[in-house]
Amino acid sequence: MIWNGRLILISLLFVYSCQSSKINEPLIASYDVIPIFQELDTLSGFFILNDAAIYTSDTTLSEELNDILLFSDHYKINIKSVTSPGIESQITIKLSDENFGNEGYDLFVSKEQIVLTSNTKEGVYRGLTSLKQLALLNYFEGHYFIPLGNFEDHALFEHRGLLLDCSRHFFSKEVVKKYIDLLSFYKMNVLHWHLTEDQAWRIAIDNYPRLSEFAAWRTEPDGSIYGGFYSKEDIKEIVAYASEKYITVIPEIELPGHSQAAIAAYPYLSCTGDSIAVENDWGVFKEIYCAGNDSVFAFLEDVLTEVMELFPSKYIHIGGDEAPKTRWEQCPKCQQRMKEEKLENEHELQSYFIQRIQTFLNKNDRQIIGWDEILEGGLAEAAVVQSWRGMDGGMDAVKHGNKAIMSPTSHAYLDYDLKAIDLEKVYSFYPIPEGLTSAEARLIIGGECNIWTEHVPDEATLDSKVFPRLLAMSEVLWSDSSGRDYDEFIERVYLHYSLLDSMKVNYGLESIPFKFETSLSDSGIEVSIIPKLKNIEIDYTLNDALEKAYDSPLLFSAFESSIIKGIAKRKDKAIGDTAEISLYPHLALNKSVNYISDDYSSSYTGGGEKALVDGVLGSLDFRDGHWQGYFGKDVECIIDLGSQREDVNEIETHFYQYVNSWIFIPKELIVQISNDGITWSDWAIVESEVNPKTRGKFISTFKAFGERQAMRYLKIKVKNFGKTPYWHEAAGADTWIFIDEIVVK
Repeated sequence: MIWNGRLILISLLFVYSCQSSKINEPLIASYDVIPIFQELDTLSGFFILNDAAIYTSDTTLSEELNDILLFSDHYKINIKSVTSPGIESQITIKLSDENFGNEGYDLFVSKEQIVLTSNTKEGVYRGLTSLKQLALLNYFEGHYFIPLGNFEDHALFEHRGLLLDCSRHFFSKEVVKKYIDLLSFYKMNVLHWHLTEDQAWRIAIDNYPRLSEFAAWRTEPDGSIYGGFYSKEDIKEIVAYASEKYITVIPEIELPGHSQAAIAAYPYLSCTGDSIAVENDWGVFKEIYCAGNDSVFAFLEDVLTEVMELFPSKYIHIGGDEAPKTRWEQCPKCQQRMKEEKLENEHELQSYFIQRIQTFLNKNDRQIIGWDEILEGGLAEAAVVQSWRGMDGGMDAVKHGNKAIMSPTSHAYLDYDLKAIDLEKVYSFYPIPEGLTSAEARLIIGGECNIWTEHVPDEATLDSKVFPRLLAMSEVLWSDSSGRDYDEFIERVYLHYSLLDSMKVNYGLESIPFKFETSLSDSGIEVSIIPKLKNIEIDYTLNDALEKAYDSPLLFSAFESSIIKGIAKRKDKAIGDTAEISLYPHLALNKSVNYISDDYSSSYTGGGEKALVDGVLGSLDFRDGHWQGYFGKDVECIIDLGSQREDVNEIETHFYQYVNSWIFIPKELIVQISNDGITWSDWAIVESEVNPKTRGKFISTFKAFGERQAMRYLKIKVKNFGKTPYWHEAAGADTWIFIDEIVVK
């Protein structure tokens, strides 16, 4: 098929049976596509798609139509080539010189015909995708009914992506292709393929065979061998498959950090040259490419040359995130490089590293995307910034005149639990923050949802993490944001579950089934259990007593410690996991807290100013909303007990440790007391006895004991652990304090 001229018509003929007039039509038409149409004018009635032969004037287009109009295993449309002139057209596809944008189209459906108009083949494809969704949503008594109407549609953002991490856990070629199908079906257009990491290198490189022979495999803590890689033939097949569905595959080759697997295969790439293993744990690791060694750049240029041969995308993602500088600080070659290039610090050395790789890629007509850390030390000209640590990185990028992609942890990280990011949270996302000029806003080219796979070991878990939340992101990035209605959207999501079932998607829940809400008063804590899903009942137990049906809020006195466990049920079947909340009322409950250091993270507020006196303890999930986090800071606050007391003899508080995420038990807790809030005296000091090398997630309790004496004010000082120590994978980085409650007894 030659696509040229002002108007091209491809005629498709549906042959109807003589019984068509007796076909029963559905009573209600469903226009509930995802993402929703930009504009929709509905009409009454249906175009009936019978099991019939379709004729088209060109076999090339026939193959495309056959692929996208293959509605289900039990209903297939047989497309045949025909060149006979004068065929009465019932589906007409027009290529017009009218400007619909790269992916825009107009779709008109009457009882007699369907007319799809676009100015690009990609726009035709997006329109056919909508036609397919309409048919599937209106399947009734063995027939497909296309509801009548006029549909105008186009993409709001040009970059609409999913990051798929195949490095932490490996997913087969078939799974990757399945996700390409799903992205296409929901009008996403980018697969950001994360292929290299500390834990594995997944892409075969001819010039460096140990990358697939050695770096693609790791020895797990239990001694088993885990891994896999994609051959060049695998990648060519996947890229070609994606191209047919108008999905661009952007490879990510991490540098200079997240590179331990490559260094394990070729130790000369590091600053030390030491032999190391492919990493088998999660976190950030200090082994990174040596910036002072020219052989590192020769290696990366060789690798990227082969990568460019496999991926036609104009963009190559080079990572650039979470690159600890400890090795560079101690490396004579890196320090010499800084002197030669007149670089003031290691952040500028990273900028030099990125810009050198960018120069090489630019010479090969490619552009780079990097995580927002590439802003540090000076932003490379024309680099695209992917903003993940909030929206600030993207805002800084566009103010420099660079393009940005938004994928903040607050809304776009699908590996996060539903407690942190549920369907509604994703649907509330908008990539363009306030405070930008119109010119700056135009530089934000779109967004991505990211699925990192440290804790996603198989396809079923992958599906349940990504879906249905990807449906929200697809609509956020395609459709107009004005008038967005989550209640209306979720009703459409429910209708798409049968479609996901047919595509063998093991989708998860839209949100946690329910949540606990607490309110404070002088008399104690009131706990309400709020449903988040429809048509559920909630049973609960109090301190492991007999299970009861929840029907009204629960009130607990100021000195009544309790554990409440809840489970949601639908038709007597458990939905989701058992959730619990631990209450720990005490003398400072609901008292005034004055933060001398008000630097707690906006991502880990613990509930805000009352977080440390709300009577609710944090769990082993540090993202549960009850932990207050401080990054690289001490904690200092004053609690006003409201009146003078002489019965306080113990202060208890809890801290979290998970060194893989740079969360350490603090060095010490200092308690001071005062009657007037001006003059202070030391009351108790507790030093940490926790081994900072202890792995895993755990909670440590600090108990401070002092003499009973008159006091009204308590000053709490918590000393941060400091920088991560030399033995840590991210040696030299700042550390977190996570604190949940200051219990006064």
